[in-house]
Amino acid sequence: MIERKVLLAISFLVLIAIISYETFSSSTKFVSAQMPTNENSTTQGPLSLPDLFTKVQKSVVQVTEKDNSNELGSRLGSGFVYDKDGHVITNYHVVTPGTNNVNELQVTFLDGNVYPADLVGVDQFADLAVIKVKNISSDKLAPLPLANSSSLRIGESVVAIGNPFGLSGSMTQGIVSGLGRLLPSDENQDNLARAGSSFSIPNIIQTDAAINPGNSGGPLIDTQGRVVGINTAIFSNTGVYSGVGFAIPSNTISKVATSLIQNGSYHHPYIGIVGLSLTPDLSKQIGLNQTKGFLITSITKGSPADKSGLRAGSTTTTFNGRDVEVGGDIILKIDNREVTKIDDILAYLESQKHVGDKVHFTILRDNAIKELDLILGDRPSPAKLDSSNNFSNRLPPQNDNNKNQEELYNECVNVAGKSLCDFLFKR
Repeated sequence: MIERKVLLAISFLVLIAIISYETFSSSTKFVSAQMPTNENSTTQGPLSLPDLFTKVQKSVVQVTEKDNSNELGSRLGSGFVYDKDGHVITNYHVVTPGTNNVNELQVTFLDGNVYPADLVGVDQFADLAVIKVKNISSDKLAPLPLANSSSLRIGESVVAIGNPFGLSGSMTQGIVSGLGRLLPSDENQDNLARAGSSFSIPNIIQTDAAINPGNSGGPLIDTQGRVVGINTAIFSNTGVYSGVGFAIPSNTISKVATSLIQNGSYHHPYIGIVGLSLTPDLSKQIGLNQTKGFLITSITKGSPADKSGLRAGSTTTTFNGRDVEVGGDIILKIDNREVTKIDDILAYLESQKHVGDKVHFTILRDNAIKELDLILGDRPSPAKLDSSNNFSNRLPPQNDNNKNQEELYNECVNVAGKSLCDFLFKR
């Protein structure tokens, strides 16, 4: 009897073990079904260069502005398809509206098909423009996705695709050579040739991928085929590729393009200050212990800076061969972010702020720390800027009044590249 009871107990335990195993096994399978594996992950690895070109070739276009009043003929650049509605992103300096209203825009795809296009909106301050291809079906449009340019790292592989010298479908490879560069925009044509004298585009990407005239407006893409920037200028002593190219970051493109499509324009936040980044030499010369920050030399009348009570310089001194107004406020922080140069202010405003937002400044005035709030305004139009001698957010111009147009043109080519400067100097 006892042996029988033992056998029954053992059988019962075995049955419980089997049931528990099946329950655990089913539970494990259920949980596994809810957890994505690496094999099913949407993360895409880098593509080979041939596969990368195959993936994006239908999305990169040639943009031509036929200026019937210009004896030199058409202006030519690049662009890329932004959405299924036919919007194409390119540079402002590629499709600048003509004063005679007879300019025609054409978009040429790699397969040779040519379509007319309308200008949707432009932003001179970011050198961006949106055009819309006409008479094309959506199935022929292959939009390129935008990457998050803030996650870029120096050394990452990138590829530039465009139409250098009119050679359609050209592809060059390189790396991200630098980040956070500042590039003069072309809202004031006469001043772009003088580096540092115009509004600047912050957060610019530097690359050694070969960029030449005709590449302007074309995409700079990562190894997964996503746009990280739009190629816009080069640094060169000859006007052609020298290993230093610049691209407007995709985060700026995303922000501006949306507004251009919806409203035809984009409003940049504006302070209305002119100044210099403090250096140890400048601080020593003007008797300051502070060696970091942005020294305000002048303020545009009626600007947000003027209304907020910021103070400009009142005493003139000479530094590095130029007259500088000293004695003004020194901006140490903006919204508790340290400021060491104007780049810090511009990059923060363009990426984080909008017109009408409030910003908080920590400033040094008369050797005392003060706090001050400011409501950002809308950056004035180029026409208003041209009518005033106070160009806000600009460095004081150097003494180059004796330079002729040819010298200024050559300086422009050294800084921004031949294609952009040919447009600016109407050549």
